[in-house]
Amino acid sequence: MASDSHGGVADLLVIFGITGDLAHKMTFRALYRLERRRLLNCPIIGVAAEDLPVERLVERAREAIAGTGEHVDDAAFDRLAARLSYLHGDVTDDALYDQLAKRVTASWRPLYYLEMPPALFGPIVEHLGKAGLAEHARVAVEKPFGHDLDSARQLNARLHRVLAEEQILRVDHFLGKEPVIELEYLRFANLAFAELWDRRSVSAVQITMAEN
Repeated sequence: MASDSHGGVADLLVIFGITGDLAHKMTFRALYRLERRRLLNCPIIGVAAEDLPVERLVERAREAIAGTGEHVDDAAFDRLAARLSYLHGDVTDDALYDQLAKRVTASWRPLYYLEMPPALFGPIVEHLGKAGLAEHARVAVEKPFGHDLDSARQLNARLHRVLAEEQILRVDHFLGKEPVIELEYLRFANLAFAELWDRRSVSAVQITMAEN
């Protein structure tokens, strides 16, 4: 989990929008892969508007993972399922955060992942702050972050009224997609690389993209 200068390493993942398209296409598969490699070590609370039992959420997670063509190892998936809990409600309603506060006590260092429309980033963060749920937390927001420079600055200012800059993670999960694809092309276009860049020689690939 993410390191948090406001209280150590995050030890709880709270996903707003866990019944949405991004979770279905990417998040469940990513969590499963972490679990399969035994790199996931925290509880997961899913938050969304839909009223459904956690058992149905688990079924959807399995369907989503299998739907990507991923082989589902039962033992790994069962470990992931055991981490999942679910809370439904309106993310603009104080009542939801009152319920969330009963689960996210002061001992936790949560990472809130907002897989929600950008118009809800500000209201969610403000409600987290109002409920006392932001002090030791980090918040990850998906793109788009505003629709132009002015709106991005306005959203930044709104988040900063609750969060310090180091508590905010701005995520663009497509940012490194093109370089990753080009790596494969570069490997097989060069015979020397084709032989050297195999699974026995390369343990990991890290791509750093600096932005300003």
